[in-house]
Amino acid sequence: MSLISKLKSNALLKRLALWSIIPANEYRPRLWVKIFLNPFNHTRGRYSIIRRRTKLDVFPFRRFDLGDYSTIEDFSTINNGVGDVIIGKKSLIGAGNVIIGPVQIGNNVILAQNVVISGLNHNYENISIPPVKQGITTNQIIISDNVWIGANSVITAGITIGKHSVIGAGSIVTKDIPAFTVAVGNPANIIKIYNKETNNWEKV
Repeated sequence: MSLISKLKSNALLKRLALWSIIPANEYRPRLWVKIFLNPFNHTRGRYSIIRRRTKLDVFPFRRFDLGDYSTIEDFSTINNGVGDVIIGKKSLIGAGNVIIGPVQIGNNVILAQNVVISGLNHNYENISIPPVKQGITTNQIIISDNVWIGANSVITAGITIGKHSVIGAGSIVTKDIPAFTVAVGNPANIIKIYNKETNNWEKV
């Protein structure tokens, strides 16, 4: 039996291992994990930039990949504790973004300021227990290549945003957005579609 299998099958060993990686009542890795484990488990592309004031709460047991020439700006939070966070090449994660996995972001994506992208939801159905004690569910978010998401937008769990789509500032995306469309509002609705025959963005 491998070491990982032993940890998973023994509740006490599992709790001890998690305590050694994550401080009690916190959702960030210990300093030794950041220094000695994460650099060997995560992929940083050539010429990628993570600004000094980014809150990089990434753990070695999930993927965190940042593609070539991509940038994560100051005051952003990246957390892969419950799902992989994969960011493609030449993508920009703007200041103050929050990205909680499972999230996959393509190439040449622009996220403006204060965008929230979370593949995590807290369960709430049992009214005799506080939501914080009911566990979580996760659902993969996929943001395709060449997407632009405006400032202060929220992308909810399970959403796919198609290639070369635009999400207007302040939008709340609660359903999939097809490729080559513009969507705005709360909840976000499609207002324009690119017509390949006329080569124009046409209002819906």
